[in-house]
Amino acid sequence: MHPLTSQLTQRKAAGEKLAVLTAYDYPTARLLDEAGVDLILVGDSLGMVVLGLPDTTGVTMDMMLHHVAAVRRGVKRAPVIGDLPFESYTTPELALSNALRLVQAGADAVKLEGGVGFTEQVKAITRAGIGYVGHIGMLPQSVKIEGGYKKKGKTEEAAARLLDDALALEEAGAAAIVLESVVPEVATKISQSLQIPTIGIGAGNGCDAQVLVVHDLIGAFPWFKPPFATSHANVAQEITRATRRFVESVKGS
Repeated sequence: MHPLTSQLTQRKAAGEKLAVLTAYDYPTARLLDEAGVDLILVGDSLGMVVLGLPDTTGVTMDMMLHHVAAVRRGVKRAPVIGDLPFESYTTPELALSNALRLVQAGADAVKLEGGVGFTEQVKAITRAGIGYVGHIGMLPQSVKIEGGYKKKGKTEEAAARLLDDALALEEAGAAAIVLESVVPEVATKISQSLQIPTIGIGAGNGCDAQVLVVHDLIGAFPWFKPPFATSHANVAQEITRATRRFVESVKGS
């Protein structure tokens, strides 16, 4: 069992709730780490909130390596999870190769999207001694195929498939599993069925952990905020205010 899997399983067994946030650069990662966040995810969500792309499908391995390395430099305590981006894990061999690259850049574990259909990729990663975090439910890398972001687990059949996915990923060696936009009752049932923690995002309070994109938490991306995200600051407003003051001071008005 990977040390991260053992650690997170023990923390779930103790009833500890875990706080997870994304980070994409050195100063943010350092601040989150020093503030006590439990896990830091270098998510391919950086495509939208850092690079201005319309979705995550344009994010490349080189982009992920660049940002994982930056985050690693700022983090001393919390485990760092790096996303495997779109089409970087189409085969077990490719998944392992790219997982190794993320680890070399500084990730303590890697995450890829998908359930039962990706267990061979997951096994290739975990058998090589690399920490792995799953991601089921709404899969952002599949947004073009699915035609948008949709809630998952609405029918009994869909809920059963999600549970099968979660159990398969746990069996394949996952340390934790992200449940994104899953019906809360289904997410709670999945959480109760696993020994490893679930990390919810838009999946209700029954998960073992909660994750947010840091820009949503601090109000740094005012152009879009998901309905489930609660902002605890308004950084965008402060940047605008400071910039206007600077402009005024330079122009002498």
